[in-house]
Amino acid sequence: MKYDKWVWLFLVAITVFTGCDNSPENKPKEPESTFIEIRAADVSFLPEIREANVPFKNKSGEVQDVLTILKAAGCNTIRLRLWHTPESGRSGLEEVSEFASEIKTKGFKLWVTLHYSDTWADPGSQTKPALWNSLSLGNLTDSVYNYTKKVTTLLAPDFIQVGNEINDGFLWPEGKISTNQATYITLLQEGVRGVRDASANTKIMLHFAGINGADWFYSLAKTHAVDYDIIALSYYPRWHEKSLSVVKNTLTQLVNNHNKDIILAETGYPFTLDWNDWTNNLVGLSDHLVSDYPATEKGQRDFMMQLRKIMAETNRGLGLAYWAPEWVAYKGEQATDGSSWENMALFDFEFKALDAIEVFEDE
Repeated sequence: MKYDKWVWLFLVAITVFTGCDNSPENKPKEPESTFIEIRAADVSFLPEIREANVPFKNKSGEVQDVLTILKAAGCNTIRLRLWHTPESGRSGLEEVSEFASEIKTKGFKLWVTLHYSDTWADPGSQTKPALWNSLSLGNLTDSVYNYTKKVTTLLAPDFIQVGNEINDGFLWPEGKISTNQATYITLLQEGVRGVRDASANTKIMLHFAGINGADWFYSLAKTHAVDYDIIALSYYPRWHEKSLSVVKNTLTQLVNNHNKDIILAETGYPFTLDWNDWTNNLVGLSDHLVSDYPATEKGQRDFMMQLRKIMAETNRGLGLAYWAPEWVAYKGEQATDGSSWENMALFDFEFKALDAIEVFEDE
């Protein structure tokens, strides 16, 4: 009987401890979800780089096309810039239209960035297309509407930016906010109207470069009842805020103040401060970095995964777009007109995919 008693007590103890181990409070915590809806890459250089026959490789070292590598990594959206009448034809409507068809065929969503220029448009330069230089304001306004409607109809993008990094407006001088705010609003409204008249499904983004000043920019749009869907920000520590907590708080503030979805429309981080051609790199000094995130393969991945986590935790945060992951030193090591971004790409100097490509994972 004494033996049976101890056996019975032993079994009870096992049951109790087993029950405790299975209780909800003692179960291992599930990892926090970092799912983001839009996992995008801007590969606008790819049509040109393909002509150089660069042997891009996936993480296993297998040579594949960039789109194949990105798709397998989890990227689901491709962002393309569109220039009006570029001299070289690069990023013009013909090239973009052809590339957009391929992108859709391969199962990506399409995100188009209208520069309303024949070349780069950014906070420091918003040059009108040469063909529009002599237009009256009325004709310029009509051209913005007709061009935007035409492009939206032809490309049928899932997302479209009416302007690129338009901190001080676009189509200068007429559309410069600091000197012609009312005209800027008129031109912007016509671009938006062109999209809406062409497509009921395309989401409209307004694009601001940086963190500081963003609330003022979107408040201006709100004051004038600009009809758009998504707040789109460029964020590069090299030029913008280095504190990720400030970035996170600003994203939340913008969502709360303007009742819009939000996305990082451009971002990136270096995996090295070295270079692979003789073209000056845009990011190349230690003070361009965020503390705790060195310019290493691991540092690049950690930074990008932290940005992804911030977007996942932000109410109405849609995701992010990595800018120019394919812009490697495609013209060779001696080129002075090659890439100013090869140390910011998602492929190393041997053209092999880096760990930071995991930022696109579907999880």
